[in-house]
Amino acid sequence: MPETRTLPVRRTRRRIVAALAAASTLAVVTGCGAADMTRQASPYAAAQGSKTVTLSVQSWVGAQANTAVAGYLLEHELGYRVDTVQVDEVPAWDALSQGRVDAILEDWGHPEQQKRYVEDKKTIVGGGDLGVTGHIGWFVPTYFAKQHPDVTDWKNLGKYTDQLRTPESRGKGQLMDGSPSYVTNDKALVKNLKLDLEVVFAGSEAAQITQIKQFAKEKKPFLTYWYKPQWLFERVPMTEVKLPEYKEGCDADPEKVACAYPHTPLQKYLNARFADGGGKAAGFLKKFHWTVEEQNEVALMIAEEKLSPQQAAKKWVERNRVVVQLPGESQDHGPVRGPLRHGEPLF
Repeated sequence: MPETRTLPVRRTRRRIVAALAAASTLAVVTGCGAADMTRQASPYAAAQGSKTVTLSVQSWVGAQANTAVAGYLLEHELGYRVDTVQVDEVPAWDALSQGRVDAILEDWGHPEQQKRYVEDKKTIVGGGDLGVTGHIGWFVPTYFAKQHPDVTDWKNLGKYTDQLRTPESRGKGQLMDGSPSYVTNDKALVKNLKLDLEVVFAGSEAAQITQIKQFAKEKKPFLTYWYKPQWLFERVPMTEVKLPEYKEGCDADPEKVACAYPHTPLQKYLNARFADGGGKAAGFLKKFHWTVEEQNEVALMIAEEKLSPQQAAKKWVERNRVVVQLPGESQDHGPVRGPLRHGEPLF
């Protein structure tokens, strides 16, 4: 495995501090904790002005990075208690609608849930872009693509069935997926493109990463469902296999999908009552956004430096902390500290 390194850190940052600045005054931290799905709804769901926020966090490391940084800033800059709940993608929408969590910070697109809860029931509202564009695709290791350049066209995958076969793929070539709970059209794609492939689920992102690293260590060929942004590309370079071009609506019928995955600006969603009555916390989360590179900085700390998400968030924020002036304050009142980021203000 390559030597661990951290992506370069940019020292001046402006977007996140603007979100904090809009909250006007900074409060002291009140603690942190973990939650499970048996807990009652966040106090925000029923009582405006309460100081607890509950965030849904998905199992993949990028989502953990989002939640960790947002949660750290809510706690240490705005004075909220932050609880987190790890729950799969679709159940997370149910929990959000019920007020058992207040926000989802990285959604990859669930049109059925969006229609049910945002458009029809109006129990969930959009929270804006995360600032990161996600893309799912099929990938092969770059070392294999260099040896066999035509493997990057789906029409040629049949030529490599023997090399992609594993004990789990039932005599076919293996297409490795992560968790069955993830957004995936792979079984329909294999069927509709008439490919001699078997979709094999590793079970989780962590299990899939372990398998990819093992294949790479042995320089074996593999074909995998994978996604960007993802820190693993820094460790195992992979090349995307070109699937039939994505066109609007080509994935409308899950059983008939025969096209590539779209590029999706990742979205945040908030419980409607929290969005209306969540005060500074809700305002901050609506405007929270960052870049792929910044997400990967924190994800690498979690995945390879083995820091906890909270430790990684603290380290990242402290690396990027500079003196700023909050709106409405004169220079005579002195500076307030907060993270500064390049680009469009959050608030």
